[in-house]
Amino acid sequence: MSKGALVTGASRGIGRAIAVDLARAGYDVLLIGRDLAALEETAQLVRAARPDARGLPEVCDVTDPLAMEAAVARALQEFGSIAVAVANAGQAENGLLLRMKPEHVDQMLNVNLKSAFTLLTAVAKPMCKARAGSIVLISSVVGVGGNAGQAAYAAAKAGLLGLAKSAAKELGSRNVRVNAVAPGLIETAMTESMPKESREHYVRTIPLGRTGTPEDISGVVAFLCSDAARYVTGQTVVVDGGFLM
Repeated sequence: MSKGALVTGASRGIGRAIAVDLARAGYDVLLIGRDLAALEETAQLVRAARPDARGLPEVCDVTDPLAMEAAVARALQEFGSIAVAVANAGQAENGLLLRMKPEHVDQMLNVNLKSAFTLLTAVAKPMCKARAGSIVLISSVVGVGGNAGQAAYAAAKAGLLGLAKSAAKELGSRNVRVNAVAPGLIETAMTESMPKESREHYVRTIPLGRTGTPEDISGVVAFLCSDAARYVTGQTVVVDGGFLM
């Protein structure tokens, strides 16, 4: 029986790096996202990281509970068990609070917060039955410290922190751990559109003097999913080069 893992938002960026690191750690990974071609590229990288690794693309609406339950059922059928689940799907859109439209709020909450609920509730049952599992929710430093122009995004990402703590308390008796990771400014497609002046300002305030890479995040996630973190649950690990320090 292989070690099974699920990663949402696995088509690029942080999710892709997480899938590759989990493959290196011995996991077979169900790669969940919206872009089949991009997921297949991730699958190729998974196999390159470990020749016998299985990276299976799964096109799925991460906000749909029934679709996520079906994805979990596929992972159980393919891998035999699910040891790890990473809720990485996310979307960032700016909007001033006084001009914010209800549909903007709904979109930010659905993609960034509701999607984590659907994954967590779908994997909790098989993990509790197996009395083992690690769940990681990818939040953001914006969810910890807030940011002007990103109220809805910040609210969703902050919600993940409370979700991680509450789920950790509920599931801990079944040896299922739940943690959150809060990345800082990471070089991904999501941050490509940031104005040059804003980017330079942020870099000047980061003690390590650089932006992060997806691999800076994936290594921390891989640690939280490993036996080395077997006594770590309900925590938020900030990975931001010291930005919030």
